[in-house]
Amino acid sequence: MRHTPHYLMTEPDEVRQLIRDNPWMTIVSSPPGSGIVASHYAFLLDEQASTGDEIVLIGHVGRPDEQAHGLGSHEVLIIVQGPHGYISPSWYAEGDIIPTWNHVTAHLWGTPEILTDEQNLQALAELTEHFERHVVNPRGLHLDPEYSRRVALGTVGVRVRVTRFDARAKLSQNKAPEVIERIIDELEGDGPYNHPGLAREMRRHHDARDS
Repeated sequence: MRHTPHYLMTEPDEVRQLIRDNPWMTIVSSPPGSGIVASHYAFLLDEQASTGDEIVLIGHVGRPDEQAHGLGSHEVLIIVQGPHGYISPSWYAEGDIIPTWNHVTAHLWGTPEILTDEQNLQALAELTEHFERHVVNPRGLHLDPEYSRRVALGTVGVRVRVTRFDARAKLSQNKAPEVIERIIDELEGDGPYNHPGLAREMRRHHDARDS
């Protein structure tokens, strides 16, 4: 990522919350002789393992993506993309004409560990339950264990212990408080660039900074 130290997120807790809120991630690797490979999958934060400064992800890929990436044999980059959106200069002070793009993003590095079939099945069950808990009539793998086990064989479970991260929260920190409030109001409104999720993230970030 571009070197912007004034937007850095350095606390593991901040990155852990970003992961919780944005489980859809991009895996990027460069295995020998294959060039750059990218895939997109949902990952969860391993809450039990992610203590202190530790950040541990757990998820899966569909076969044969594990071979395309060479998972387990080298380091990969996992990109977590939080809320992001266009910020119009019309929301700024009079005379400002340069737009920008606000975003919250983290780059995570680690070497995936391949899960056993049983561990993978458990991880898939937890992933399903994580999202189904918000549904009126949730469904889970436990409803048909034999079928679920057969389907799980088409996936490979992975655990990634993050060895380092580079994270940014670019949320108009360089603007005056009244401009920040106007940006948030516009993002919460019904205009062409409204983005309630980005507005919430800006308000959370700036409220924490001012407290």
